[in-house]
Amino acid sequence: MRIAFMGTPPFAVPTLDALHAAGHEIAAVYTQPPRPAQRGKKFQKSPVQVWAEEHALPVRTPKSLKGADEQAEFAALDLDIAVVAAYGLILPPAILDAPREGCLNVHGSILPRWRGAAPVQRAILAGDAETGVTIMQMDVGLDTGAMRLVEPTPIGRKTAGVLTHELAEMGALMMRRVLSELHAFSPMPQPDEGVTYAAKIDKSEARLDFLVSAVQVERQIRAFNPVPGAFFELEGERYKIMAAEVVHPGETVAGAAPGTTLDDALTIACNPGAIRATRVQRAGKPAMEAGELLHGRAISAGTRLT
Repeated sequence: MRIAFMGTPPFAVPTLDALHAAGHEIAAVYTQPPRPAQRGKKFQKSPVQVWAEEHALPVRTPKSLKGADEQAEFAALDLDIAVVAAYGLILPPAILDAPREGCLNVHGSILPRWRGAAPVQRAILAGDAETGVTIMQMDVGLDTGAMRLVEPTPIGRKTAGVLTHELAEMGALMMRRVLSELHAFSPMPQPDEGVTYAAKIDKSEARLDFLVSAVQVERQIRAFNPVPGAFFELEGERYKIMAAEVVHPGETVAGAAPGTTLDDALTIACNPGAIRATRVQRAGKPAMEAGELLHGRAISAGTRLT
C-alpha cells in the first residue's frame, strides 16, 4: 500500500519500522518539527525523524496541517492510507479524507476508555487491571472513531515507561496485521458507555501527595516513571522516587503524619499505609538503589518530606 506515516515520539517508531519491513511504499513521513532540547537548547529531531532519515525516507515537518498549501501537498501524495501514531497535531477533515482508505491510528488504550493524550499514565493512576491497543479509523472527534482491532494486556506493577514500550510493540504488530488484509477488519463503533478522558499530564501532578493512600502513591510513582518522575523535596533539594513498595497497606501509622519517614530506610507514611522507596534519583545524578543513596545522604526517621 502507498502510505503516509505520521508520528513523533519513541512510541511511534516500532509502527514505522513494521510498515517499512512489510514492504509498504512510504510516500512521506510526517513528524513534529525539531524542538529545543532541555539541556543546551539545541534543536533536536524527533525519534521518528531520526529513524526515517536513517532509512532514506522523505520527511515533512509542518507546524500545522490547517493551511491550504499543506493540505494540497498531502492530497498530492495520492495515498491509499495514512497511519498515525502519537503524531501530536490535529488532522483537519481535508487530511482525514485525502487517503482512499482514510487514516488509521495506533492508540494506547482499550477505547472508549482513556481517549486523549495520556492513556498509559491515566490507566496506571486509576489502578486499571488492564489496558491495551486499539487500531482506530480516525474521524474529526477526539479518539472517537470506529475500531478495527483491539487487543488487551495486563498492567500489573509496570511503570509507564515499560508499559508504553510494550504497547508500542503491540501496536506495530497489530497495524501490520490490519494493513495486510484491511477489509477483513471491519470498523466497529465504539461503545457509548465507559468513556473516559486521559488529560495531558501536568508537571505539578508529579509532586508526591502523601495525604493519599500508599497504594495511590505507589501508582503515582509508576505512572510518572521515567518522566516527569514522581518527587518529594527535602531541604530545598528534589528527590525522584523511581520505584517503591507498599508497606502497612490500609493501616494508619500511629503518631506519624503523612510525609514523615518511619525509619532510616526511607519508609514514608501515607494516609493510610506507607511506602518504602527502593530506587531514588537526586537532582542532577543518576538513579540508584535507595540503600546506596542513604549511605551517602542519611535521611533519618522522623524527617518530614514535602
